[in-house]
Amino acid sequence: MNATPEFDRRMLEALVCPHTHAVLVYDPDAQELISRNAGLAYPVRNGIPVMLLDEARRLED
Repeated sequence: MNATPEFDRRMLEALVCPHTHAVLVYDPDAQELISRNAGLAYPVRNGIPVMLLDEARRLED
């Protein structure tokens, strides 16, 4: 049994990066939503995306 709630990928159709308003890509291994345009990764915690700039991780080049 999976201890972490699954992220509903259908949510991706409605979610965009709050910084650039660009499309997001889900990384299931890292449990993050990636905004390549902004160079940010937003965490998904307990199946819920945290779309706050203060919580985003900068992507490494």
